[in-house]
Amino acid sequence: MPERRLAWLALALVGACALFMTLGARGNWDFVLAFRGAKLAALLIVGAAIAVSTILFQTISGNRILTPSIMGFDALFVLFQTLLVFAIGGFGVAQLSQGLRFAMEFSLLLGAAVLLFGTLLSRARHDMHRTVLTGIIFGVLFHSLTAFIQRLIDPNEFAIVQVNSFARFNAVETDLLGISALLCAIGIAAAWRYRHRLDVIALGRDQAISLGVDHRRAVFAILMIVALLVSVSTALAGPVTFFGLLVSSLAHSAMKTHRHALLLPAAALISGIVLVAGQTVTERILALATPLSVSVEFLGGLVFLLLVLKGSQR
Repeated sequence: MPERRLAWLALALVGACALFMTLGARGNWDFVLAFRGAKLAALLIVGAAIAVSTILFQTISGNRILTPSIMGFDALFVLFQTLLVFAIGGFGVAQLSQGLRFAMEFSLLLGAAVLLFGTLLSRARHDMHRTVLTGIIFGVLFHSLTAFIQRLIDPNEFAIVQVNSFARFNAVETDLLGISALLCAIGIAAAWRYRHRLDVIALGRDQAISLGVDHRRAVFAILMIVALLVSVSTALAGPVTFFGLLVSSLAHSAMKTHRHALLLPAAALISGIVLVAGQTVTERILALATPLSVSVEFLGGLVFLLLVLKGSQR
């Protein structure tokens, strides 16, 4: 029963959270709980945002090997980090408040998504494939611009760009958790309202229209939700490419259903389990020798290759 599997996933997440909070904890518990609780909240927020946005994007694109990162969000984020260091230097970047940087990164990513999706879907009508292709082209353009600018900056400041260009699950700013949680909750609540229409959209555009769904309007709204969630997770923790693919594949394998009322919470729970358990292993066993982002991207890349080899794309 999918509902029973969902309950087991919830129990597994509770167990992973309990281990993360208590394993190896010493000293003042007030400090330990506050310190680890903030990191735990950050992991759950980022995980839920990535998981839900990936499931939504795969449903409207009709392809289970695509993730929102293919639309160029990650490349735009790295380009922004590079331009920031190039314009004001590494010291200037360090002097910026985290709230201001979060606001600039979130506004840039969300604004770019609204501009891209709004323009293309209004002119190309229902051509989702053209939208994805345009996103890929913009991603290549952003990568090229980034590589050019990185050749112009000081090598010491290039190291700052490198640090800011990778996901940092262990160094999330706790002051941003409140606004991030609020934005993420808004996005997930909006996605939940579309759960039944997502089941119909997954059947294909023609079938969805014949069943009474305003396909173009629904796709645009869902893309806006995807943009909101991706912007929050990227601005909070940095870009991740294959993590969404990893958790969406695990969710589909675990639930074996097309009902988004089950897939969405399952993906969010699995994402939380992977991030919390992975961070526990990284901190307590590996002593931070290997960043969690490297491990999850490696596993996600393997899943991508496996899906391609098995011909699972539709």
